[in-house]
Amino acid sequence: MGNLLSYVFILFSAFIPPGHAVITRWVIINGCSLKVDGSTNVNNFSCAISNYNRPDTILVTRNVSPVLLTGNIQLDVQNFDCHNGIMTADLRKTLKAKEFPKLVIRFLNISRYPDADARQSVTKGAVFIELAGVSRRFDVDYKVVSADNNYINLVGSRVVNFSDFNLSHPRKLGGMIRTKNALSVEFNLRLKVLN
Repeated sequence: MGNLLSYVFILFSAFIPPGHAVITRWVIINGCSLKVDGSTNVNNFSCAISNYNRPDTILVTRNVSPVLLTGNIQLDVQNFDCHNGIMTADLRKTLKAKEFPKLVIRFLNISRYPDADARQSVTKGAVFIELAGVSRRFDVDYKVVSADNNYINLVGSRVVNFSDFNLSHPRKLGGMIRTKNALSVEFNLRLKVLN
């Protein structure tokens, strides 16, 4: 994976005039998570993958607009926990966890580089989300929280639908309990900034 990132970085660099490339690395550190909130005709539910801790790196090209991002996170669908055994099993089955064990978020860009002096700001960006063998591009709303010059919390949110990934939303008890198509997705990345 590291070799692929290096190749993509070199490819991007070829389109930036010499002497103009300003590259920063964001290293993903412990404590990252992904949460999905949904609802049925009976109640609401929340499922999460907590404590994502792979030390992945996102390469950030700062001197272009939008700011380019190169990197991804790969989450184990089997790690989704809905705090209810039946709901957890249904979600994993619906997301085809055995056939497609990874949920991948590929980062494409953000509107502007986070301001180190601002404690909190908002921006927008774009990602590809790959789930159950289908990849879709989405615009994402970001909240950026800067702990100091070396650490950033990047919280992205977006509403997606089961149908975006050619999935049927779960139905239980002969169709009497029906999960709605829309899911609110939020991912929280803790990043260490390396210049």
